[in-house]
Amino acid sequence: MKKILLVLLMLLLSGCTKGAIDNNEIIIDDEKTVEELDKEESSVEEPMEEEEKEIMVEIILEDNRTIRVELYKDKAPITVENFLKLVDSNYYDQTVFHRIIRNFMIQTGGYKVDGQSLEELPHTESIKGEFASNGFSQNDINHTPGVISMARTSDKNSATGQFFICTSNATHLNGEYAAFGKVVDEESMSVVMDLNNAPTTNVGGGFSDFAYPVIRIKTIKRV
Repeated sequence: MKKILLVLLMLLLSGCTKGAIDNNEIIIDDEKTVEELDKEESSVEEPMEEEEKEIMVEIILEDNRTIRVELYKDKAPITVENFLKLVDSNYYDQTVFHRIIRNFMIQTGGYKVDGQSLEELPHTESIKGEFASNGFSQNDINHTPGVISMARTSDKNSATGQFFICTSNATHLNGEYAAFGKVVDEESMSVVMDLNNAPTTNVGGGFSDFAYPVIRIKTIKRV
């Protein structure tokens, strides 16, 4: 019986190359020791953290002209999240530019036109105003041409869905309104400046700078 056990033990040892013991070192793949492997692993560079992908949207007008905008979530996270939620739900489809003040800004995101009727979009929840005068110093985006920002009332936490794009420097808005992105290319900026020069009219009800003929947004989508 002892002889049989001894033979089996010898057969098992002779068949083990990986994990066998040799000179007090564990042999791996018959060549490299654990110590050597540890050195190799420690020399491997740690993978770099993946950079946060840029967030881009396209504002596509009814005539298919497009305004490409990059959003800065690191500067205004709540604002960007709210905007993207509305974009993803097609909230802005068929909205019109209801306020254009030449060499200042173009504003949209609040109304549609049905025939001769101006219809307000459904109410959405208001969000915190992410700007310096509201105790939010993280947002240092200045209101320069092409910057997109949230419209609001005198209540600093009243922004919902309306937004505007600056067509000139508006330093008096810095730190007072939640800028959250910027137009990214010359072609898009050319569209913005065309809208800046669009004719406007007073349609009553406080709409004294209403773009007419009507300028509609077909949709806004992520890209």
